Amino acid sequence: MKRVRITLDPHDAALPPIYERMTSGADLDTVRIVNWNVADSPAAFLLFLRGDYRRFEADLAADDAVADHALFPVTDETCHCYLTGTVGPAARALFENFTRGSLLTVPPIECHDDGSSTYAIVGADRDVQAAIEGVPDAASVTVERVGGQRVARDAPESALSARQCDALEAAVALGYYDRPRDATTEAVAAELGCATATAAEHLRKAEAKLADAAVGATEFES
Repeated sequence: MKRVRITLDPHDAALPPIYERMTSGADLDTVRIVNWNVADSPAAFLLFLRGDYRRFEADLAADDAVADHALFPVTDETCHCYLTGTVGPAARALFENFTRGSLLTVPPIECHDDGSSTYAIVGADRDVQAAIEGVPDAASVTVERVGGQRVARDAPESALSARQCDALEAAVALGYYDRPRDATTEAVAAELGCATATAAEHLRKAEAKLADAAVGATEFES
């Protein structure tokens, strides 16, 4: 048996518009897929959201591909969201590719603002290898880690996208988190080669994800 942590990037080919609004919009800092059922149509998903989820609810209501949804608030900034909707053939194929044979996907799936997602799969070596090799040409998969003692979520930093990690590393190196602060957001942006607003957004989302992981805010509460 093997445990592998992967990052899957569909390169927009299989992403429904609502996914893009969830992960790259300004309303939400954290998006995780806690559970899902894509065996039948409409597909069903349970999400964990951090941010201004009440504003995001308007996007859910306006999307014709979302058949139904319900929010379950945890705090003013966090909630669980149940939604059902249409999943295209390409997206369904990606999900099903990692559920064949002995494979199990270990939730949550960490959704990043570049459209990629990171999660662990567990199963027989041959099935893990077949799933990785079976990713369609339009998508790409990166093996982040093989093995490990824990099956549940890895270290908090594993929730961050590559760009968020770059932003944090630059901020730490420049002294952005020193007291007194030795660097500005503008300096971080210059190091990353991006706009100041973009650097600030990367840092804000990374900080929110790390804080969320530290307090274990993904418990499903009634």
